[in-house]
Amino acid sequence: MASKLFEAKKLCAFYGSTQVLFDVDFSIHTGKITTILGANGAGKTTTLRALCQTVRTTGSITLNAGARDVQLVGESTDAIVRMGVAHVPDGRGTFTALSVEDNLKLGAYVRSDKAEVARDMDKAYSRFPRLAERRHQQAGTLSGGEQQMLAISRALMLRPKLLLLDEPSFGLAPLIVAEIFRIMRQINAEDGVSMLLVEQNASLALGLAHHAYLLETGYVALSGPAEQIKSDESVRRAYLGY
Repeated sequence: MASKLFEAKKLCAFYGSTQVLFDVDFSIHTGKITTILGANGAGKTTTLRALCQTVRTTGSITLNAGARDVQLVGESTDAIVRMGVAHVPDGRGTFTALSVEDNLKLGAYVRSDKAEVARDMDKAYSRFPRLAERRHQQAGTLSGGEQQMLAISRALMLRPKLLLLDEPSFGLAPLIVAEIFRIMRQINAEDGVSMLLVEQNASLALGLAHHAYLLETGYVALSGPAEQIKSDESVRRAYLGY
């Protein structure tokens, strides 16, 4: 079994005085894809923000950093990025006034290995040829699908241990979604990048992920192997709506 890369215990998250997550326990294994499912308002996006420490949290989030375990609660977001956590937020979050190429360069801002950065940029263009065609184009003029490709590629320029993805299919045409998810599977298989995926399309997410957690109003309602959850008709009807 793969080792645990991240483990959260009794994780609570707050916006001001409003509590959104309640004693959530989950883990992410090295080289695996984990998905968090649930209805709007269940706390999925907040879970990603808690990992990045952009919301107030209590409890424990432990990163297996190799020689030692690191406690992330209380760390700065910048420090967590430097530990290898890359976040692709909902709404893509590209720097719209900058070119595609400059967006990719910004993704590698914490790296000093220029030759490897250049190789990773070539890899991004190879995986997403549309970005290569538009490398000097302003990011804000790209289509929604192209901006999502750019957001994922920019995050990968960090060479992350963990890639956080928030609703990567939102607002995109089915063919574009299928292409992006195919490449996400390829990135996981070829580069061994661990992923935590938040996704409204439960069927799509369960088809990609190895393990799944279902959130319900800030609590973990169910967890298990993604294939098992996908094939359980009673679970699908009760929690996933399909």
